Formats: sequence, C-alpha cells, structure tokens
Amino acid sequence: MQGANLLLEEPIRMASILEPSKANFFPAMTKIIGTLGPKSRSVEEIEGCLKAGMSVARFDFSGGDNDYHQETLENLKIAAKGIKKLCAIMLDTVGPELQVFNKSEEPIVLEIDAFVTLTPDQTKEASSEVLPVNYAGLAKTVTKGDTIFVGQYLFTGSETTSVWLEVAEIKDQDVVCCVKNSATLAGSLFTMHISQVHIDLPTLSDTDKHVIATWGVRNNIDFLSLSYTRHAEDIRQTRAYLDELGNLQQTQIFAKIETIEGLKHFDEILQEADGIILSRGNLGIDLQPEKVFLFQKAAVHKCNMAGKPAVVTRVVDSMSGTDAILLGAETFRGLYPLGTISIVGKICAEAEKVYNQAVYFKRTMKHSIEPMSHLESIATTAVSAAINVKASVIVVFTASGRTARLIAKYRPTMPVLSVVIPRLTTNQLRWSFTGAFQARQTLVVRGLFPMLADPRHPAESINATNDSVLKIALDHGKTVGLIKPHDRIVVCQKIGDSAVVKILELED
Repeated sequence: MQGANLLLEEPIRMASILEPSKANFFPAMTKIIGTLGPKSRSVEEIEGCLKAGMSVARFDFSGGDNDYHQETLENLKIAAKGIKKLCAIMLDTVGPELQVFNKSEEPIVLEIDAFVTLTPDQTKEASSEVLPVNYAGLAKTVTKGDTIFVGQYLFTGSETTSVWLEVAEIKDQDVVCCVKNSATLAGSLFTMHISQVHIDLPTLSDTDKHVIATWGVRNNIDFLSLSYTRHAEDIRQTRAYLDELGNLQQTQIFAKIETIEGLKHFDEILQEADGIILSRGNLGIDLQPEKVFLFQKAAVHKCNMAGKPAVVTRVVDSMSGTDAILLGAETFRGLYPLGTISIVGKICAEAEKVYNQAVYFKRTMKHSIEPMSHLESIATTAVSAAINVKASVIVVFTASGRTARLIAKYRPTMPVLSVVIPRLTTNQLRWSFTGAFQARQTLVVRGLFPMLADPRHPAESINATNDSVLKIALDHGKTVGLIKPHDRIVVCQKIGDSAVVKILELED
C-alpha cells in the first residue's frame, strides 16, 4: 500500500523512534472520550483523567441509575472546576441492546459442548443451564446454526470471561444453545449479541426516553450517543424527541454504528447525524473481523469529507483520520483509567507526527462541493495560510463553532484556538447567554481547543475590545507553551459583514 494512501510522511527516520516523546500541554490533536464508572468516578480519579487528556466524559446508562450517574457528574464538575478545564458530557443510550441478567451475581460456569437455554422468562435464576434475557422475540429471531455472543465489553471470543453459543434447537419461546468455548460469566449483567440478524426493538427505547427527559434535561447534555443506530430515521425520530423536550435542541446526536444494518445505511445516517461513533467491538461480531478496518477506513473518510466528527473505539493502526478515540470498558471498569488515557494520548500524538497533512488537504479540497460556501472558503484560506507561513497556531473567533469546525475539517498541523463569543438570546420567557454549550461541543473535534470569551466582547467588533480578546487568547497560548516570541499566528475573525484572515508575527 502506497504511503500517499496511508497519509504518512515518508520516510520515517528510524532514529526518531528511539527519541523520547516530548511533554506537551496538548498531548494530542486527537480527542479522548472517557467512560466514567466504578474505577473512574471519584473527584481525584476524574481530575487525573482530565489532566491526562480526557475532553469528553461519557455516561453509559447500560448500567447504573440516574442517581448513580448524577453523583459521578457532580464529581466531574468539581474536578473540572478545580483544574479549570472544560469537559463535555455525552449520554450513551442503551437502545436495542440484548442483555442477560444474573440477579444472584454468582459466577456462571459454562463448559464447552454443554447446552444452555436462553429464556425470556426473567423470573428464572441464571445458572449454567438457564440464562434469562430481556428479549421476548428471541425464538422468532434466530434459526438453528446462528451464533450468539454473551459476555462483557472487552472480549476476543477465546478468553474465559465471554462465551460463543450456537443455536441447536428452538422450544416455544426458549432457545437451546451449544456452548462453543468454556467460560465463567461473572457479574450481574452481560451483553448478548446475535450475528447479522435484525432485532425488532426500537432504537430509542422508553427507558432511554425517560433517562433523556430527566437526567439529560437536568444536565443539559452536549452529546447523545444513539446506540445501535440502524437507519437515518432513527436519527430523525431522536432529534424530534429532543426538540419536544425544548432544553436539548442544541444537543448533538452521534450515531453509533454497531451492526451490519447500520453499515448498509451508513451514507443516509451520516447525512442526518452530527457525528459518527464506530463501535469496533460489536462490528467485529457482525462483520468478519478482517473486514472491520476496511469499513472503518471507508466510514472515517466519508466523515472527514463531510466535515463531521468520526469517533472510534479501541486504538488501532487504522484510526488515522479519526477525531476522537472512545474508551469504554478501559476506563469504566479497567484498573488503570488514568494510565490508559495517558498512553492513548501519547500514541495519538506520535501518529500525528507522521500524518501527511499536505496530501490530506489536497484530497479534501478535491472532494469539496463547488461552488464552495463563503465560510468554507475562508476556512480553507486560513488553513492554507497557516501551513504556508508555518504558523504555530490558528486563532478563530466564533459564536456557533461552525467556522472552527470547518477549519478543523482540513486538518491543519497546528492547534486551533477556538475563541467562542457568547450571544445573548431569549426564549420570550428569559434572557440567557449562549457560548459554553458551543465551546464544549468542539471538544470532540480533532485539533480544536476552545476558550470561552467574555460576553461583553463581540466577535464582530472592530474596536479595541476585540483586540483585547485576541490578546487574552495569545496570552493563553504563551502560558501553555503553544506560542513563543517571533511565532506567526493566523487569525480568522468576522469584522462587520466580512470575514477576515490575517497573519500576525509576534514580537519579544
């Protein structure tokens, strides 16, 4: 495979591999989404995760009730305030996830070639002979010979904490399966996944709606991760529901692609969604494992060209082009959440050093829709100017975050300081400032580092107040080591009805 296709700078000096990595305030341009759970929910642990590079906190409602997650979120607020760092909130729905219940929490030992019955009768106790499931239509969904996975989120199919089953017989509503590998299932709840079949359950369940209407509204969530998105209509229906609630009209919906169904309808889903999450774990069950990276590369490319964030789970060599890495079980119940975030950030930072931005820029320009919009034309001009003058940073003034995201679409090699200018808005009942929401939503976009400006300083100003906001941004860049004397800075801002790109060279 050619280097241009890999988007790598060639050649890579072998000696550089032996050089120690340099510490940086921004460990990587690629963002990290951390799932907060039992091993990562105290103030101290969350503070460590934020310092290590987590910019979005994910709350997975597959486990834990509203009170549990609210306590974690309150700890997040304390931690973020303590170290003065923005962190966005992502609510992850359960969706049509099939689950096996083990109320006693006693370990369940399954032996290879033995038989176990999956039943929708949840009054039965889980054992090595019977596993209660949450899907009444299971017997009508599967056929003899189908494969079923049962386990927790980190799995390979060959270890002893998850099990592969093969459907042997269907008895009324029960499904009798042959155990294909010996395993011990420990815990109270397990995921169940059936390869390449349609599950006749709504993508946004009544339980999900209740969580969104209560916990989601109360906390004004930045992102909704829609698990098991299968069709574009799933996004449309979810957006309509958020609009009904009123408070969440600005919440961005990320379609989580986990099945072949979602893969088949990917193009339509991408048009409707604000971003995409590729769940490599579940895709690895539905797809042939060797095909997962091919779909990922194609999907990430489509997201890049559309200027929409692409998020992947697991860290692999095919992550090139992604905006963010999502860590699930690694930080939710893994023993070393802080260390995981830190090393993932370092891996991303090293990968970015050999990323061929020039090839990417030309390819993205080639795929841009013509005629290009005025705003996107300004964005490409800013990126091109920054590359040509070897600017150390791009500073962009924005109110909605749209200009900053368009600049990020073209993957500049330098960080983008997005100065979000609050706007005064009203819903006819009360006045409020926007800005914090828009700033947090850029925390999932590669290379964007938001700052929230004083609302008294308008982004369109042509007087000294705007210069003072720029000075604050530049001072921040100097403080964190991004900007040094004699560096060149590219500034993108709106003055009156015009957008302007200018180049500054700093003095001592």
